[in-house]
Amino acid sequence: MNEPIGTIVLMPVAKGSTIDPARTRATILQAATQMLYERGLDGIGVAELCARLGVSKETLYRHFGTKDGLVQAMLEARSDQGIRRMNDAALAAGDDPADQLTAVFNAFQRWYDEATFRGCALLNAATQHYTDAVRAITARHLRRYLDLLTGIAERAGAADPQLLGRQLLILIEGATVVADHHSPTRAGEHACQAALTLLAAARKT
Repeated sequence: MNEPIGTIVLMPVAKGSTIDPARTRATILQAATQMLYERGLDGIGVAELCARLGVSKETLYRHFGTKDGLVQAMLEARSDQGIRRMNDAALAAGDDPADQLTAVFNAFQRWYDEATFRGCALLNAATQHYTDAVRAITARHLRRYLDLLTGIAERAGAADPQLLGRQLLILIEGATVVADHHSPTRAGEHACQAALTLLAAARKT
């Protein structure tokens, strides 16, 4: 069971020191990210969000402009975090493309198994908050995953790395949906088995 989300405690500024705007923004963003992910973008209003964060509306607006600005910053941060996790997993797996691909799917499975897993924040956002800005961030997020997977396909010697990369992306996103809406149990593992079959076939070609 998830622990309840608490209120941020903004530490008082010592006399003679100055407020660090970047640190304040990062603190708000980190806590808001968890709330918006768990509750959904439209599941919490600005007043409640500010109350839970322990900041005024003026502070929120000063750092993000609007709630939509906060949403966009949250999604970009989630995308950065996700692609960094997957790139690191592939890099740590060594030079073999099959090992790299397995490591990526294993990293997804570990994410699925987390108690706080609620599906892909970017895809959730594109469904819940259908705006051009959110759709653009989501499309860019998927392109970053596609670039990673296409790179693995290229290193594997696939005849059509772009096609294989897209097929692998479909498997990953499908596994994420199944893990969120059906069961996370071995969703990544099962998708990985299909991915390795595709990779082996591409190598033979």
